[in-house]
Amino acid sequence: MSNNMEARVEAQIRSALERGDFDNLPGAGKPIPGRGLPYDELWWIKSFLEREALPTDLLLPTPLQLRRKIENLPDEVRDLPTEQAVRAVVADLNAQIVAWLRYPDGPRVAVGPVDVEDVVRQWRTQRQPAVASPAALTTSPPDPAAPARRPWSWRVLWRRR
Repeated sequence: MSNNMEARVEAQIRSALERGDFDNLPGAGKPIPGRGLPYDELWWIKSFLEREALPTDLLLPTPLQLRRKIENLPDEVRDLPTEQAVRAVVADLNAQIVAWLRYPDGPRVAVGPVDVEDVVRQWRTQRQPAVASPAALTTSPPDPAAPARRPWSWRVLWRRR
């Protein structure tokens, strides 16, 4: 900067000090946060996430965010009241996955749509009461020595003819 420019800047700072523009600023008289720590290029992003109470998952690339959502899906749907609500959550996640598969960005990570029926089946088993009903307690378990029954089908019936 030229001397003329520096003089103008210094004059503006002195004028602002005399008017009291720098009085009662937030953080006045307090140490600068992060001073003494090693330099971090993403300090402003981290401070924004902390200040706004946002999850750090937002910093992950899209496929890793999707994988994290898939991992957390059973916990997310566990307390939903209806099967329709579970299906809606899974459909929304599958729509996000398909959108990413159409236009992938970020690292190549294997991510595929979630099986809705599998999630609903898990949701149903988690909602069943842990204590078995009295009728279930009276039935005996299957005998492991007994031969396994083949499932009924038209082929079996046809062979018997």
